[in-house]
Amino acid sequence: MQTDKQNCRPWLVTVQRTAFSALTAAALLLLAAGKVEAGMYRWVDGSGRVHYGDTLPPTYQKSGAAEMNKQGDVIKRTQSEAERKAEAERQAEQKRIQAEQQRQAQLDRALTQTYTTEAEIDLARDRALENYKLMTRGAEIRARAVEANLADLRSRIANIQKAGRKVGHNLQEQLDQAVREREELKRTIQNNQAAMDQVREKYAADKVRFRELTGK
Repeated sequence: MQTDKQNCRPWLVTVQRTAFSALTAAALLLLAAGKVEAGMYRWVDGSGRVHYGDTLPPTYQKSGAAEMNKQGDVIKRTQSEAERKAEAERQAEQKRIQAEQQRQAQLDRALTQTYTTEAEIDLARDRALENYKLMTRGAEIRARAVEANLADLRSRIANIQKAGRKVGHNLQEQLDQAVREREELKRTIQNNQAAMDQVREKYAADKVRFRELTGK
């Protein structure tokens, strides 16, 4: 059987072109599908216009955007800089609360393991106050002695000035030193009293918490 080569050639060219076009279309479809699978972004510019694209411009990475699948459903939302900051602050606050809860739990365990009655808490308070009371008492005794010394020094200085004589440097230095010591003793007494107030408040709070934990 003989074949007409001239008539066959156009048919072969048509087949080849058709096959090439089909391959090209398939490749384009695969490429498009790959872009869709890679994700599409939606963002809004400063004028309120909505934009779509397969990549998110760096300008809008701080303001946030939505990533969508090929059906147009939002699969992931990129947080804005303000949202990321707020989320970081929220997580930090959660950590702080958790740390505070753990610290309180430790204090509660120590409280119930240390005391069995409120009377024991009162006894511990009195022992803690005793040291401050002793220091305060010692400072008050010393303060009375310093006041007596000051009165004597001032009397001597007044007599010297009354007689028209010059007050010696040593005597003036004694007076100045006595004044400084008196002020220091006042601060010591005030600090001890403040410390005792804190001790009383601390043990009063312990008693309240102990009562809450034990129901006693």
